[in-house]
Amino acid sequence: MKLTPRRKKIFMVAALVFAAVILTGCAIPRDANNQIIYIWKEQVEGYTVRTSFSDVMKNENWFSAIFVYPLSYVINLLAPVISVGGAIAVVTIIVNGILAAATIKSSIATQQMQLIQPELEKIQRKYEGRDDQTAKMRQAQEMQALYSKYQINPGSVMLVTFLQFPIIMAMYMSVQRSFAVATGTFLGADLQTTPMTGFQNLFSGNTAGLTLVILWIVMGVCQFISMKIPQILQKRRAEQEAAKHHRRPEIAKNSQNTIMQIYMMGMICVFGLMWPAAMSLYWAINSLVNIVKTLIVQKIIDSRSPVTGGARR
Repeated sequence: MKLTPRRKKIFMVAALVFAAVILTGCAIPRDANNQIIYIWKEQVEGYTVRTSFSDVMKNENWFSAIFVYPLSYVINLLAPVISVGGAIAVVTIIVNGILAAATIKSSIATQQMQLIQPELEKIQRKYEGRDDQTAKMRQAQEMQALYSKYQINPGSVMLVTFLQFPIIMAMYMSVQRSFAVATGTFLGADLQTTPMTGFQNLFSGNTAGLTLVILWIVMGVCQFISMKIPQILQKRRAEQEAAKHHRRPEIAKNSQNTIMQIYMMGMICVFGLMWPAAMSLYWAINSLVNIVKTLIVQKIIDSRSPVTGGARR
């Protein structure tokens, strides 16, 4: 397999992400009995609990203290007031809102990169099979001109990935370690029970697992829509651009991207069967937030130029 610049970037990001996981020690801490060490305001008999920031910093690591502890603390604080599901929803929205505000320019660039894929692929097809230096330079110049036309800085696109990953890990761990989540319920379902157990209960004639199964299905549907929205927006933009020039729309046929999405969708659904229902709830809410964020970013892009997607005239 030939390593194109795009593939090299993907492999580089994957390698850095893997290194980040190892270096920050993102495994959920467990006690001598292999039980999760929870975060709560006080010690509880039968559980191992971290009660303060200094306690987490002293006995674990900086990542857990700086990122995981505050998120778990807020979930614990809100759960008695607005329920566990409401607490997870509020914290997820707040965290995503802060992240979106901090990376708005990069988010716009990322979304525009997806929107201009047909034009990028057209340039790549134009120089396909040509390995001479002149062709490579011309291809690079045309791609750079395209980025300039739509005010895209390819380097800034990487920023969103680097910032999102530790936040996702922190939210994952905080939901797992929140004592309020561990002892709470959502629509009568135990959030520490897995959807797989819900399926097993249903197959044995016990309807107690129905909520867990529905939650898993909702998670999958929300994730699917979240992944499809950029493609729908890309198709809409291509149709608008084609109508402007009285020609047929050029729709990007990125088979690699499609395979990656199918793989990711399958992986999330499989993991969703095995992880606690609390994570399915979080992932569904996070996907809904991402859908809203994508639509808001698209509104910003359209406000610059409804047809060209941000190009200045």
